[in-house]
Amino acid sequence: QVHLVESGGALAQPGGSLRLSCVASGFTIDLYNMGWFRQTPEKGREWVACINIDNGTDYADSAKGRFTVSRDNAKNAVYLQINALKPEDTANYRCAAESSGGYHFAGCPRFVHVYNYWGQGTQVTVTS
Repeated sequence: QVHLVESGGALAQPGGSLRLSCVASGFTIDLYNMGWFRQTPEKGREWVACINIDNGTDYADSAKGRFTVSRDNAKNAVYLQINALKPEDTANYRCAAESSGGYHFAGCPRFVHVYNYWGQGTQVTVTS
């Protein structure tokens, strides 16, 4: 079965850092574009970052300069480094995988509906 399992979420202080992990099983991520989303009751599900099969990356405006997405295909995993945490970063962070079909593009997908597989999420809470 296909699974994506996130970890690394925690209670953190403003200005701190967290490194979120997403480990895939049941498939290999080499030919999948990978995305990170965050979800809150107030804003719903919002795109944060993505990384394509060629390691090209893109970020939401709220994430630029503070968030870094990376992948390690040998470990079948993707990561999201979050620095300079803000209270508004509080959310359930979910990773997702989108089958590229082996096609190469300059960017990576930022829309919820194009992703095939989703993890259950890991909670990030930023409070002082």
